[in-house]
Amino acid sequence: MDFPETGSVIEIQSYKHDGTLHRIWEETFILQGTSKEIIGGNDRIRVHEANGRVWRTREPAICYFHSDKWFNTIGMIRSDGIHFYCNVGTPFVWDEEALKYIDYDLDIKIFPDMTYHVLDEDEYELHKRKMNYPPELERKVSEGLEELQSWIYQRKGPFEPGFVEKWYERFLFFR
Repeated sequence: MDFPETGSVIEIQSYKHDGTLHRIWEETFILQGTSKEIIGGNDRIRVHEANGRVWRTREPAICYFHSDKWFNTIGMIRSDGIHFYCNVGTPFVWDEEALKYIDYDLDIKIFPDMTYHVLDEDEYELHKRKMNYPPELERKVSEGLEELQSWIYQRKGPFEPGFVEKWYERFLFFR
């Protein structure tokens, strides 16, 4: 199977371009698993950083991954509304051990009013030079960032009004 089964609990792993492990999210419940899209839910789970730091997420979240998109999203449910944290990175792969992707540093933080900030451009530039990203990869990362911004503007996919709430209700039902 090339995607995690709906109802299963999986680990999510992100890596850097050089193959080093970047971050692990311990337990995400799969709300929908297909070969194209993975939608998961979690709440106050442990996260392991490459530097050894371990912490817990602070709120329930709905995660969205797509097999063709160079980004993934995390919709965090807070008292003042839905906040999103989006990672620019490779499309996901599933290998029975974990859902995996390569994180290319660029992130977008979105507020409940859908205003947003692009983050970590300096980190991307540093890693691009340090790890010698090829021009084709730079193009894919740039296109992923542009497509992500377009989806935000259009309120498409995980940014569609009610998307996070609908999947969070399903998460609560199965929990």
